[in-house]
Amino acid sequence: MRVRSKRYKQESGQLNSKEALSLTEAVEKIKSFKSTKFDQSIECVIQLGIDPKQADQLVRGSISLPNGIGKQKKVIAFCEDSDVEAARNAGAVEAGCDDLIKKVTDGWMDFDVAIASPKVMGKVGKLGRVLGPQGKMPSPKNGTITTDVASAVAEFAAGKVEFKNDTGGNVHVVIGKQSFTTEKLVENFEAFVSHIKKIKPATAKGTYIKKMCISATMSPGVTVNY
Repeated sequence: MRVRSKRYKQESGQLNSKEALSLTEAVEKIKSFKSTKFDQSIECVIQLGIDPKQADQLVRGSISLPNGIGKQKKVIAFCEDSDVEAARNAGAVEAGCDDLIKKVTDGWMDFDVAIASPKVMGKVGKLGRVLGPQGKMPSPKNGTITTDVASAVAEFAAGKVEFKNDTGGNVHVVIGKQSFTTEKLVENFEAFVSHIKKIKPATAKGTYIKKMCISATMSPGVTVNY
C-alpha cells in the first residue's frame, strides 16, 4: 500500500473528489499547493473512450505546446554523415549512424528522444529490443522518423512532447511547470486537448473524452470540467 506524505494528505483534504473545476480554477488550485524543493511538472491526464486492445484505436503522437514544458530534452540523431553537422547544430547531443548504434547497443542511454532518418532505419531497427521497452525507439507515428532530421531535433530538444495511450485508455502528457503562469498552463492544456480531439480514431464509438485531470509531480489530481 502506498504511503502518502502529510503534505499530500493535507492537499487532498482541500479537494472534493466529486467536484470538477473549470480549467482556470483547476490550474490555480494546483499552483496553490505548497511548493516542494523543486519546480514540479504539471501533467494532464485524459481518459479516452477507446479500446486499447484494438490497433486501430490507439492514440499516440507528439506535439509542440505553445509555451513549451519548461525543460529541454537530450536528443540524439541516427543519420547519414551529411546530416551530422546540421543535427548537432540543431541541438543533438550525439549524431551519426554506425558508431552511435554501437554506443547505444553497448548500454549508453543518456538521452530522452531518438530521431532517425528513414535512410538509416534498416540499421537502427536492430535497436528495437533496447529502445522499445523504454519508449525511445524512433517511429513515424510520433514524428521521430523524418527526412528533416535537423528540424525534428530542434523541436524535441526545445520540449516537444510525445504521448501514447496506456492499457487503460489514458493519455498522459506534461504541460509545463508549477512556476508557469496560469495563462501559459491553460494555453498548453487547451492546445493538447484540441490535438487529441483532432486525432480521434475513426473506429472509436461513444464518448471519446470521458474525464480530464491535472496534477503536479507530488500533488493529488484535480478533475477538470472542460
